[in-house]
Amino acid sequence: MRPVLPPSTMTSHGLRRRQAVTAVLVAPALCLVSPLQAASGLRPTPAQTEGPFYPLVLPQDADYDLLRNGALSYPEGQPVWLAGTVSDLAGRPVVGAQVEIWQCDHGGHYHHPGDGDRADRRFQGFGRVTVAADGGYRFRAIRPFPYSGRTPHIHLKVRLGARELLTTQIYVAGDPGNPRDFLWRSLGVAERDALTVTFAPGAEGLQARFPIVVAA
Repeated sequence: MRPVLPPSTMTSHGLRRRQAVTAVLVAPALCLVSPLQAASGLRPTPAQTEGPFYPLVLPQDADYDLLRNGALSYPEGQPVWLAGTVSDLAGRPVVGAQVEIWQCDHGGHYHHPGDGDRADRRFQGFGRVTVAADGGYRFRAIRPFPYSGRTPHIHLKVRLGARELLTTQIYVAGDPGNPRDFLWRSLGVAERDALTVTFAPGAEGLQARFPIVVAA
């Protein structure tokens, strides 16, 4: 027959067991911030869904300027220079990274078979650049347009060789459609701040700056 422990002994054993379990549960949380991130104060840019309209076939003209598709010029909407840097958690440029963006035209259509091939052929719609030595990138795009169910946004992807480091979406600060957009609403406050960008007038037209931080 097993001996019955005195109540005080059972309490002591239970307390030690609860302390051990608590230590196991709490310990992993202490490792959520990497040393590099803690030293720099940088946090990774939040990821979002790629969506259904990433090009199945990349256009022949896939450079930084989405307002020129080959010999065709796109006159619709408000041109914007979208620029920023790509850095790692320590703030170092991610040398060799490529940044891609894609967006709909003024009619809300993408260059994609799933969108019925209705996109304006004058609009390149997709661009890709390799970041500079300082991590900088720059695109000439348009202030994004809304379409049914979505607030204005620009899709963005970062690759390093065969690795996909980030897929996300960029939103326009102050756009009235943001609070009605299910993806924008799903973000926390800090995530919204990271992905929602001011499109401000500048010497070359609208300017939008979007710094990117990736765990490279």
